[in-house]
Amino acid sequence: MNIIIADDDALVLASLKTILEAEDDIHVVGTAQNGAEAARLYRSLRPDIALFDIQMPEKSGLEAAAEILQADPKARILFLTTFTDSAYIIEALGKGAKGYLLKQDFESIAPALHAVMSGQSVFGGDIVSRLPALLQDGPRAFDYRAHGVSKREEDVIELVSQGKSNREIAEMLFLSEGTVRNYLSAILDKLDLRDRTQLAVFRLRMK
Repeated sequence: MNIIIADDDALVLASLKTILEAEDDIHVVGTAQNGAEAARLYRSLRPDIALFDIQMPEKSGLEAAAEILQADPKARILFLTTFTDSAYIIEALGKGAKGYLLKQDFESIAPALHAVMSGQSVFGGDIVSRLPALLQDGPRAFDYRAHGVSKREEDVIELVSQGKSNREIAEMLFLSEGTVRNYLSAILDKLDLRDRTQLAVFRLRMK
């Protein structure tokens, strides 16, 4: 897989490049030390995955990610940072990031990249344990019916937010996997969301 890395610390950048290129199937095709450069690099190289720090000069990693995802909603962006601030985590998830890892977990980075390539979203252990509490801060009422979401579709949303797979949802709701996929596609369209990760974040924030 081809990846780019963005981090304003040159030492961290060099260390990450060395660690990841020790993997036979990971190729670091570009590096950047600020968010503006990272966004330009993504547009130029179209990597499989972009690995971004949060706080960088000119543009933050979050701002760079928003710019990239607006142009390419299928972009795979994984944040690697020292920051565990709730606001950062929630914003990263809301923008459609495929994961959020802490820099001290160096050994988890390569496995996380492989997981993202296979279609998964990944989060460091400390982040996972905090997600439900973080995402339920400041609950807001939401009228699903006003957005054309049916009761059965809301059932699907609830199960997605619990981390259930399409197969598990199909078994629990006595549906075929194809029907679940169709429901999910319709839900994402009605709520203007990109993928099931954003849908899960959305649901947890609206509880």
